[in-house]
Amino acid sequence: MADSVIEESDYYPGKDELDWGYQEGVEWGLLFPDANGEYQSPINLNSREARYDPLLLDVGLTPNYVVCRDCEVINDGHTIRIMLRSKSVVTGGPLQIDHEYELHEVRFHWGKENQRGSEHTVNFKAFPMELHLIHWNTTLFNSVEEALGKKNGVLIIALFVQIGKEHLGLKAITEVLQDLQYKGKTKIIPCFNPNTLLPDPLLRDYWVYEGSLTTPPCSESVTWILYRYPLTISQLQVGRLTQWSGSINQLNVFYTAHFTSAVSTKCFIDTHPKTPKSKHCRCRSTMARENSLPYPAWYSWPNRMV
Repeated sequence: MADSVIEESDYYPGKDELDWGYQEGVEWGLLFPDANGEYQSPINLNSREARYDPLLLDVGLTPNYVVCRDCEVINDGHTIRIMLRSKSVVTGGPLQIDHEYELHEVRFHWGKENQRGSEHTVNFKAFPMELHLIHWNTTLFNSVEEALGKKNGVLIIALFVQIGKEHLGLKAITEVLQDLQYKGKTKIIPCFNPNTLLPDPLLRDYWVYEGSLTTPPCSESVTWILYRYPLTISQLQVGRLTQWSGSINQLNVFYTAHFTSAVSTKCFIDTHPKTPKSKHCRCRSTMARENSLPYPAWYSWPNRMV
């Protein structure tokens, strides 16, 4: 994959976009009512409570991704985003029959420490990073904005990240981070292949549950698919993200949940210095469905059936 940059521009969010962050005292629920909902993400995935769903094997989850030309990489002041301009879609699995979900963008979530960067946890174990592949239902809606908050509107495929060898598919992204030090900066890279983010076809066990966006506006009715087997990237690539994040307005944080019931409050227990503990989000232990054999990897939680 080519890794040179062919264009630079500036990105400006909509003028009507409300500013948000993790500053002390900030409560998202005051500005974004959906953040007070009952189906908020992220969650802790408890493998012992997950339910194997054989129906998910009837029509396999089928990502049909294509190489994107002239992809835009954005520092939006909160995270790094890869905006895709190609017709990459996902069908099957837990999704409605004959519905297509188009890949809109890829987002990165990381933390101050390698051990604690993912938003979701598995049996309370966190990963160094988490990638989100954000899709919207093109069968029912005309735009991603229209799909937000609507039933069957948004699909997010999440991949946990572990430290290991260099990930060649992300090399073009991590190498331009030094040029995206300020909010609003963008780079256009010649090509990006989202297929490189997917696990090996034999290692595509996953969990599925119904939740929300993890950042404002925290809209619900989001179908989450979380692959069981993590993506591997190098320590150098992770380091470039954590070094770059010093100039970002709002840094990614590590979430964990303390469970006293099926629904519980989510706390930030190890945030970046610029992201102190706050009360703007909630997290629940919810049951997810699995799709793997013999060990269940497609789970569904009792109070959150997809």
